[in-house]
Amino acid sequence: MTTTKNVRQRGRPRRFDPDEGVATAQRLFHARGYDAVSVADVTDALGINPPSFYAAFGNKAELYARVLDRYSRTGGIPLTQILAPDRPVAEALTAVLEEAARRYAADPDAGGCLVLEGTRCNDPAARDAARSLNLAAEDLIRRYIAARHPEQAESLTDFISTTMSGLSAKARNGHSQEQLLATARLAGLAVAQFLSR
Repeated sequence: MTTTKNVRQRGRPRRFDPDEGVATAQRLFHARGYDAVSVADVTDALGINPPSFYAAFGNKAELYARVLDRYSRTGGIPLTQILAPDRPVAEALTAVLEEAARRYAADPDAGGCLVLEGTRCNDPAARDAARSLNLAAEDLIRRYIAARHPEQAESLTDFISTTMSGLSAKARNGHSQEQLLATARLAGLAVAQFLSR
């Protein structure tokens, strides 16, 4: 006859996966915004203590930078795919806006763009990380337009960027995908008209 005793495991407790931690933090930051998420919120969600958090991520802004990197690879708009060199510029820019509308409205608990929303946060390091990513996307759009419409590149990039910011804000405020797509398509008509002048 054998008996089973409750024996406490010796050694260190099981460690958490930092990549899963970044994914969890991404959901928190996207749903609530950077400023509304505390280190305690993240440690509670991950089931770790603050020393483990700081050892794994440095600080909240450094974690956010990792979240932005992950978002740009997995959840961001695939600009390089949409902005194909053989595609008409107005068509491609409309497709960018439509994809933004779809992605911004995809999660009712986390509307809008994680990057664009982050450009308005109060933490200078986190804000700079979000702005850097946003400026890189704007530069990609600007260069795409300038390759065929150099005179219109600056003003059209500003228009696209402003429209995307508006779509993000409206998604954050609960606008439906249908509403956002209608706005994206109307903006696309304006782009086509602007380029045909």
